[in-house]
Amino acid sequence: MNNHTFKGIIAYPITPFNAQEQVDLPLFKKLVERLVTSGSHGIAPLGSTGVMPYLNDEEKEAITEATIQQVAGRLPVVTGVSNLTTERTIYHAKFAEKAGSTAVMIIPMSYWKLTDHEIFSHYEAVAKSISIPIMAYNNPATGGIDMSPSLLKKLLEIPNVTMIKESSGDLQRMHTLRRDLGEDVAFFNGSNPLALGAFAAGALGWCTAAANLIPELNVGLYEAIQKNDLHAAQDIFYKQLNLLKYILAKGLPRAIKSGLEILGEDGGELRGPLKPLNSQEVTELATLLNAISA
Repeated sequence: MNNHTFKGIIAYPITPFNAQEQVDLPLFKKLVERLVTSGSHGIAPLGSTGVMPYLNDEEKEAITEATIQQVAGRLPVVTGVSNLTTERTIYHAKFAEKAGSTAVMIIPMSYWKLTDHEIFSHYEAVAKSISIPIMAYNNPATGGIDMSPSLLKKLLEIPNVTMIKESSGDLQRMHTLRRDLGEDVAFFNGSNPLALGAFAAGALGWCTAAANLIPELNVGLYEAIQKNDLHAAQDIFYKQLNLLKYILAKGLPRAIKSGLEILGEDGGELRGPLKPLNSQEVTELATLLNAISA
């Protein structure tokens, strides 16, 4: 399978809700369209930004279908299909493939601390049930499981596990992946503040929700890296760094919702227990956005 179908800026849409906390599909499609037309190189619904764990099966299916319909083949789509059980993960992976997703992304989710053998078996079972590529997603802060570089390397032995998204926040781990797996490894950065360092370590792309707010800077960083223009890349990265840190610290769904509204876009509502940023936080976020546009 082609490891390099995905590259560049892989944008995460939020999942907006209406006042009754129902998924707002028309608004979701509008937000996806903004990401497609603003220069993103791929779309990744149903991740942390899309509050995937807060959605029921029917809502996940609706979001998956809405994404494929709106993107309409213009960009590759990697759909989050993670679930606590292998059976449900397989179910959503099959649904995503049938709906037209280019690939699926899986983070091991568990109440219990899983062994490496259990994690490998989980991915292997899902991989055997579908024919599209799988992105193995490591994010111990949200999934509660930290997959070591050696485990990630082993997962790549599964034929259609072809990509790694590394979000542990450990830059040295990215260098380790590049060193141990070689230049052809398809690994992606999921830690916003490490974007520049991750590209320097060999990341093929950057999975980020920031593209909802500052797509031109996100894409600009990638393009500077592609041109091997370190000075330009540094300038572009440092211009956005404070914002990247802020939206991560405040929680991506709520920060992106408020950021969209500051920019004059409808960000929809959140689903409890998530709450919007308070007035002071909105002011702080607006200050950061204004400083970038100045």
